[in-house]
Amino acid sequence: MTDTFRAALWMVGAILSFTSMAVAGRQVSSDLDTFEIMLFRSILGIAIVLVVAGYAGTLGQVRRHRIGIHLIRNIAHFAGQNLWFYALTLIPLAQVFAFEFTTPIWAMLMAPLILNEKLTTIGLLSAAIGFIGILIVVRPGSEGISIGLIAAALCAVGFALSAIFTRLLTRTETITCILFYLTTLQAAFGLICAGIDGDITLPTSQTLPWLVVIGCAGLFAHFCLTNALSLAPAATVMPIDFARLPTIAIIGALIYAEPLDPMVFLGAILIFGANYVNLTLGQREKP
Repeated sequence: MTDTFRAALWMVGAILSFTSMAVAGRQVSSDLDTFEIMLFRSILGIAIVLVVAGYAGTLGQVRRHRIGIHLIRNIAHFAGQNLWFYALTLIPLAQVFAFEFTTPIWAMLMAPLILNEKLTTIGLLSAAIGFIGILIVVRPGSEGISIGLIAAALCAVGFALSAIFTRLLTRTETITCILFYLTTLQAAFGLICAGIDGDITLPTSQTLPWLVVIGCAGLFAHFCLTNALSLAPAATVMPIDFARLPTIAIIGALIYAEPLDPMVFLGAILIFGANYVNLTLGQREKP
């Protein structure tokens, strides 16, 4: 079995995980708000991280050396993830995933400010192509800019900031340390935001299974993606990841009777193309 084929299998796992998390998020949205979803998801995540890290003997790697960066990183991720869950309830699933594909473009544009990385000519061209893709997905003026579209667009910005600060952390911190603070800090944020009104809805027998899916799928998706990238270049893995869009579009049509909008696919193809151009040609341009 070649490394590329193994990477493809890991990406199938990632696609199924991201898709199941989206469906589960929509299923519980009528009973729990996004803060409550994040709270219970993070509590489950803490348990998983502690069990796995304890079994692997890596709990000693957790340290407070860069707690400030952990805090900033998780505020960005918490905001992005809440906006993502919120957008799931307001617009078609395919639109949410199309906007999520803009995350690498936002990360590329913000990296010079935070990581002091050079913004290349290819990078600027990719950003322009990606922006055209966004306009095709949104079609401003056709139906108006809704709150759901704004939430989906902003969630990608939050994810991009999270990715940038994660990259900073990986220079000195281990995966166990990053995941520990990811789950514990976001559980704390979720508890504060969900409980600020003095009312936290507890899971029921109907919502608990979906929350388990959300908690497990989120961690497993990133685990699969990391393994895929360890076996094959990003230029090979990324086209497979794009299969998330038609997968979620078909599920949205079958389960929620959402229309299969060709313009969303066209815009998403441009966004994907922009990312792919920057990933391949942009790397050659860098000194």
